[in-house]
Amino acid sequence: MSKQDITILEENTLGTLLDNQPAYRVRQIFQWLWTKNITSFEEFTNLPKPLREELNDQFYLPILTIKNKQKAKDGTIKVAFELTDKQIIEGVLIPEDKRVTACISSQVGCNVGCRFCATGKMGFSRNLSVGEIVFQVKQLNALAEETYNHHLSNIVFMGMGEPLLNYQNTMRAATILTTPEGLAMSPQRITVSTVGIADKIVRMANESVKFNLAVSLHTASDKVRDSLIPINKSFPLTRLQEAIKYFHTKTGNRVTLEYLLMKGINDSEKDARALTEFTKAFPCKINVIEYNPVEGLPFNRPEKDRFDQFINHLKSKNLIVMVRRSRGKDIDAACGQLATKIKPQ
Repeated sequence: MSKQDITILEENTLGTLLDNQPAYRVRQIFQWLWTKNITSFEEFTNLPKPLREELNDQFYLPILTIKNKQKAKDGTIKVAFELTDKQIIEGVLIPEDKRVTACISSQVGCNVGCRFCATGKMGFSRNLSVGEIVFQVKQLNALAEETYNHHLSNIVFMGMGEPLLNYQNTMRAATILTTPEGLAMSPQRITVSTVGIADKIVRMANESVKFNLAVSLHTASDKVRDSLIPINKSFPLTRLQEAIKYFHTKTGNRVTLEYLLMKGINDSEKDARALTEFTKAFPCKINVIEYNPVEGLPFNRPEKDRFDQFINHLKSKNLIVMVRRSRGKDIDAACGQLATKIKPQ
């Protein structure tokens, strides 16, 4: 019988599979899973040896092995993790003042295929399990404490993959990270980013999700967005706008729009006016991001004057605008650059 990833199970399901074990034993198992950086069931020292052996016979732990670690000049660290099936994902630690943000992956590769993104060039292998997401965060948290002497302040699902196409695992993992058994992190310190899977945004609203929502918009023109983000044909801007408005109405949370400024693509005054019009339906914050070059892709960042004109237009319309300067560019750890060069064994 093949072993099963123990972290995909809910407590009641695990209790059913472990015959005659009292509920408190099952709780102890999950406390080990989510609280400790463990690598084997033998480390579950408050469990009887026969139970540890039973766990080892039936299940496996989704251990992540650090295969490579790079540190940028600005202190940003990129980590390549090898999964139990030898697939590779990447996570990033971004230190800033008295904060450390972890940018984490939700999938191996990505099937959205944004034309400007390195991860999209990789193609898609599979979703990460709940445990792989949580264990990724736990390892990054330990590395943050070791490197910066500071635990994680924020978590952003902005690494490899489209989190809302791995909805169930993303939401459960994020929820675990807010529990005392996880990192006891406030939901408001966790941001889930999406290219605009409108029906899943509505689902988040209906489920009263407390996490922050960021939408990678990048243009308020359907024609341009169709060419940049193919999934826009399934979720065009009108539908996306309605979903974002609904999310704000249901949750009260202000949504962040991510806008990657690319030379000659989405950086004109016309583009700025279209973005301004799009935001009239709901309150939001706009993060304007410097484009980070990706080898083999024909995109560039605009000149500084053009960049500043775009920002100034938005500010003149009283929009909340933040300029997100790229971190970790020299190690390909910046926005849109994650695409591991380590090949699965």
